[in-house]
Amino acid sequence: MCRNIHTLHNFEPAANDDEVRAAALQYVRKISGTTKPSKANEAAFDRAVHETAHVTQHLLDDLIATTPPKDRAIEAEKAKARSARRFATV
Repeated sequence: MCRNIHTLHNFEPAANDDEVRAAALQYVRKISGTTKPSKANEAAFDRAVHETAHVTQHLLDDLIATTPPKDRAIEAEKAKARSARRFATV
């Protein structure tokens, strides 16, 4: 999986449209192998992003969580701590 795509399910507050679209954009970029499509492929690329975001939002709406929602701020702090340990200079 692309490391820029983050888990969107079971967070409080829930993922917003911008986060869903950003994940869809990263997915389509990864699959297509390009970050900026040519003019000939631009419509297909944009349609794929739109449809992927739409389906992703439906998935998130339909998923049922069995655990309490995670707090975004706490998860961000954990990620920063992991990054600091991983990339610490000796």
